[in-house]
Amino acid sequence: MAAGAPRIFVSHLAGIAVFDPNGDQVGRVRDLVAVLRVGRRPPRLIGLVVELSTRRRIFLPMTRVTGIQSGQVITTGVLNVRRFEQRPTERLVLGELLDRRVTLVETGEPPETVTVLDVSVQQLPARRDWEIDRVFVRKGKAGGTFRRARGETLTVEWSAVSGFSLEEHGQGAENLLATFEQLRPADLANVLHHLSAKRRAEVAAALDDDRLADVLEELPEDDQIEILGKLKEERAADVLEAMDPDDAADLLGELPEDDKERLLALMRPDDAADVRRLMAYEERTAGGLMTTEPIVLRPDATVADALARVRNADLSPALAAQVYVCRPPDETPTGKYLGTVHFQRLLRDPPYTLVGSMIDDDLQPLDPEAVLPVVAGFFATYDMVAAPVVDESGSLLGAVTVDDVLDHMLPEDWREKEFHLDGEADGEADDGTADRTGNETEDETEDEADGRCAVRTDAEEDTDGA
Repeated sequence: MAAGAPRIFVSHLAGIAVFDPNGDQVGRVRDLVAVLRVGRRPPRLIGLVVELSTRRRIFLPMTRVTGIQSGQVITTGVLNVRRFEQRPTERLVLGELLDRRVTLVETGEPPETVTVLDVSVQQLPARRDWEIDRVFVRKGKAGGTFRRARGETLTVEWSAVSGFSLEEHGQGAENLLATFEQLRPADLANVLHHLSAKRRAEVAAALDDDRLADVLEELPEDDQIEILGKLKEERAADVLEAMDPDDAADLLGELPEDDKERLLALMRPDDAADVRRLMAYEERTAGGLMTTEPIVLRPDATVADALARVRNADLSPALAAQVYVCRPPDETPTGKYLGTVHFQRLLRDPPYTLVGSMIDDDLQPLDPEAVLPVVAGFFATYDMVAAPVVDESGSLLGAVTVDDVLDHMLPEDWREKEFHLDGEADGEADDGTADRTGNETEDETEDEADGRCAVRTDAEEDTDGA
């Protein structure tokens, strides 16, 4: 933990007000949502259950929380007001962890049963993740969390107690998720591909939206359609919003027209508009391959501004490799495209330098109708990892990244092969369950747990008891 990171006991969060950036109250905290992990690893805190003024309870991901201080929670102001539904892998901290009888195991004495009075949460250094790191317990008989009872109280590390583990909450998809927690999306996709249809649906339903979106992007087309078809339509729309627009467009393009239009209608208008724009191009063209979300800056932005955008952990390495300088508006399709500034150039110049003074405009951008062989030749000729796509009026439409080019150039069955670190590929895929854990570090592979954060600014205010 970072030395200066504040530790917050969750009992102090119950009932506190939640505000948007303008200072308007949007609701109150009613609980916290955590995901338990294998062994004695501290659980991740993934969000808050917030009760709105309408008495509806919604999920607020921790990635949408910008501050917890002075008895209040400050958010980014972007909320999904769909009613909160607890998922199989989630635990309510106030409702399920407090007042629980657990075993104190790391005191140097025989194990002793204690009562959980409180737990503390802390944000990990240089990351958006939050963990439950300490447990405040009372020795002696259970007396209720808010009742006075005799017995020594003490605060211990999460690893010093047992009784919260996943094994106590049953088998099935939850334990599978815990086992596969450290897998990269491509490896988890391979595991899902080789599971039975029933178990595949169970695991997909338990994954958070962002994690499922990442995995869907790595699955064969038939698996994508099968999994999406077994989700509730509203959740399917949320997962499509969390996918890269080009991947969402490819997936929707394989669905029947009625299903496609119904899901597009449930998506946020901005996300749906991006997907519709991509679906207007042939799949194996620059327009069909591109993402509509590259880093776009105005010429008066500074190197410091550019580096701040590049640091976004949600960006792929290819998209973070360069920024695109355009006249306003700076959302695709933009104003006039001026050129590109590569990441290495950003590192060589002072932070106050304007990006407009360091533009690389030597290379002609791709035309949206350029076919796949032309796009691949462009990447190979100029050693590119990403390239701008510009229309005939000079507006930036998006960027093609090298991973999307490879996806469409490899044989259709390439996902059936097992790739290893020694560079060899097995022609026969195994059952997807062996030798797939423990090879990745947590920092490299741990997924973002704000899966409910597919934002719905056009959220429905239904009347189901709200």
